[in-house]
Amino acid sequence: MSSSEVQPIPAARPVIGEEEIEAAVRVLRTGRVVQGPEVAAFEEGFAELVAGRHCVAVNSGTSALHLLLLALGIGPGDEVIVPSFSFAASANAVRLVGADVVFADIEPGNFGLDPAAVEAAITPRTAAIMPVHLYGNPASMDKLMPIADKHKLAVVEDACQAHAASLHGTPVGAFGSGGTFSFYPTKNMHSLEGGMISTGDAEVARTLRLLRNQGMEQRYANEIVGANMRLTDVAAAIGRVQLTKLAGWTEQRRANAAYLTENITAPGVVTPPVADGAHHVYHQYTVRITGDRDAAMAKLTEAGVGNAVYYPTPIHRLRPFWEPDQKAGRTWELPETERAAAEVVSLPVHPSLSESDLERIVSAVNELGENL
Repeated sequence: MSSSEVQPIPAARPVIGEEEIEAAVRVLRTGRVVQGPEVAAFEEGFAELVAGRHCVAVNSGTSALHLLLLALGIGPGDEVIVPSFSFAASANAVRLVGADVVFADIEPGNFGLDPAAVEAAITPRTAAIMPVHLYGNPASMDKLMPIADKHKLAVVEDACQAHAASLHGTPVGAFGSGGTFSFYPTKNMHSLEGGMISTGDAEVARTLRLLRNQGMEQRYANEIVGANMRLTDVAAAIGRVQLTKLAGWTEQRRANAAYLTENITAPGVVTPPVADGAHHVYHQYTVRITGDRDAAMAKLTEAGVGNAVYYPTPIHRLRPFWEPDQKAGRTWELPETERAAAEVVSLPVHPSLSESDLERIVSAVNELGENL
């Protein structure tokens, strides 16, 4: 095969194997495809990742965030502190329950909320902090939890990119009032679409089950106003298969990341640091380009190395958030957020990479040289 015929290395590659297909077909043949035994079994299996907490499956990671905020009683008049350097869903969920988003800056190392910035953002209206474990790297929960405890705030962990990540032995999703996970196809594990909520509070878990199912536990015995945010049994069956593979995929991601970190030497490329005690699961392998990022990305694409920016526009600059803040005369000073949005590039790290793929990625990055 000539160099012109070499296949590009995709930035992400969802895995759908024969076992996932067989699981979906098996459930379809039973005719019991919604809120059946597969969902309950998936919840039970996922609980092992979050220190045995109650788990409630829903139809997406965004729904997980939305329902958890509702179950915690957060709504109009409340403020939730959120990083602006995240996917919009983090802040969307706060707006969906009628609460106000307060943006705080991030730490440059893990891209998570800066505890000092969080402390400075707390007001009498603050009801919750939403740390995001971005790219699979745990936020500084060891510093954020004491702040939350001091001010009696809920902690809603957005762990949608961080299945099986941990900090000092505690898994993400097991620190705060509740955690949320996404099973979108490009995540470290998936169910085609879906989400999971973890909580240590049995009453919150029961409320979540009501909220996802039109407010009822028994048919037509509606207890509260709810919605239809259920996970199907077909999706749960796929998720259960993926759950059995997650540990192996995670170790492969970590091995791939270690290879990239050890071998990327281009002066203008900063590889991702990992704090002591952090178990990074590398949903994304995100470097910082200190020179011309657009030129660097164009060269990588030309070399057949997939790359992407997550996220080019901080949430506070997106129209649904920027316009209301502008009308209210509110501005945000988030220098680390702005810097990250201007510098980050994610490289392939998924478990489908071969040794030659990794060598190609390193070679393409190192060829960027000093003149980025």
